[in-house]
Amino acid sequence: MSQPYTIVIGLETHVQLATASKLFCHCSTKFGAEPNTQTCPVCIGLPGSLPVMNRDALRLSLRTALALNCEIPEFTKWDRKQYYYPDLPKGYQISQFDLPMSHDGWVAIEDPQERFAPKKVGIIRAHLEEDAGKSIHDEVAGRGDSVIDLNRTGTPLLEIVSAPDMRSAAEVRAYLDELKLLLAYLGVSDCNMQEGSLRVDANVNLHIDVHGETIATPIVEIKNLNSFRAVERAIEYEAERQFREWQETHQRMGDAPKQTRGWDDAAGRTKAQRSKEESSDYRYFPDPDLVPVIFSREEVEQARQNLGELPQQLRERLQNELGLSHYDAGVLVNQGRAVLDFFLVAAHESGDAKAAANWMTQDIQRHLNQTGQSLSDLPLTPTALAELIKKLAAGELPSPRARDVFTSMIEYRESVDAAMQRLGIEAVDESELESLCRELLAANPQVVADLQAGKMKAIGALIGQARKRNPNADPNRIRELCASIVAAGPIG
Repeated sequence: MSQPYTIVIGLETHVQLATASKLFCHCSTKFGAEPNTQTCPVCIGLPGSLPVMNRDALRLSLRTALALNCEIPEFTKWDRKQYYYPDLPKGYQISQFDLPMSHDGWVAIEDPQERFAPKKVGIIRAHLEEDAGKSIHDEVAGRGDSVIDLNRTGTPLLEIVSAPDMRSAAEVRAYLDELKLLLAYLGVSDCNMQEGSLRVDANVNLHIDVHGETIATPIVEIKNLNSFRAVERAIEYEAERQFREWQETHQRMGDAPKQTRGWDDAAGRTKAQRSKEESSDYRYFPDPDLVPVIFSREEVEQARQNLGELPQQLRERLQNELGLSHYDAGVLVNQGRAVLDFFLVAAHESGDAKAAANWMTQDIQRHLNQTGQSLSDLPLTPTALAELIKKLAAGELPSPRARDVFTSMIEYRESVDAAMQRLGIEAVDESELESLCRELLAANPQVVADLQAGKMKAIGALIGQARKRNPNADPNRIRELCASIVAAGPIG
């Protein structure tokens, strides 16, 4: 059933950049240190301290902005964003307002609910800013005490602001998955949501058609989203809540104030927090302690040339050059750079990209899931996998024994030849296999009659008998030989 409204969604994604030190000082950004042990006069805003820009943060931001197809202006500056929270010791945040370091880009996504139809989601801007600290609330004991940890204060963030182009929670999930994958391929962030390296705020409202007129509900910014699944659930809930509220009030809600709501994951609902601030509420002005940043065209072009192949380009190459399906290409690329590099070597050395993809997405992935290992822990090289594939293609390894060989290669860290020797697997002589097939056909006249009547499934009984006589016999070859012998005439 179609919804009586259109959901309009834009996201603000805060990405912690993978720098060793903070944006404007030398304090460490390492996660997990004792509270308030990674601070200095600069990041906690003591009088007289002066910030100095972290060039690595700027380099990673430029790399990301180019991958997001953003325009890079030659001139960008720093601004002070004024607000007063206990975890913001300076009383302002150094950010970028009217002249961000990038703007007007896009990300291509595929919505699984629309049969993977391609869609571009606009990027309004991606700008650098420093993080605030962290408020920790102790409500377990009933006292409601709060303490402040300033270790995160000053950590470099890239805020990526999407256009309100998404129309469903499924599209939002596709956007976030693609964005996270892109950031991982670029190596600009670990994107660990549990550690706060990737944080998402969702702006949601509805466009409701009333007798040909579109009525927009007030925009709600949803915070406290700690997982991609939470983002999906929150958007779905908020859309239904806004529609219920509109039905109950029957008011033109477009003039109502914007609102910030927090997501309660346990309760599965959003809760009102405050009215949403406008840019004027922050009283932006240029930071007097930091000089503007100038990007030269040469610097931008060099960064563009160093991007390498990005996920969408890699998917297209796997399909166009290696003949993989849309699904296989997506699975391999989405598993990350390490998996893709392993596959590319195995595919090249075996000469069979499809077989290499099957082993990567099925047996190897199953082994990693069962053992909890990463690909770097796997005692199997892509060259060894390629040798296994070539043995199969040449008929030297019966397909039913391939998984046994694969398991032995991993367990004993051995070559395919050593594994086959350990398991007693030998290539079966073609004449010997044909003789076995003729013998079995002669002993099973009913099977022969069934085959002559076109009942090809009857060969299954002979395959089982042949495997008992010779475990190394290839079932596919048995099927082919039996069919051709019967087709040739009387069994002699």
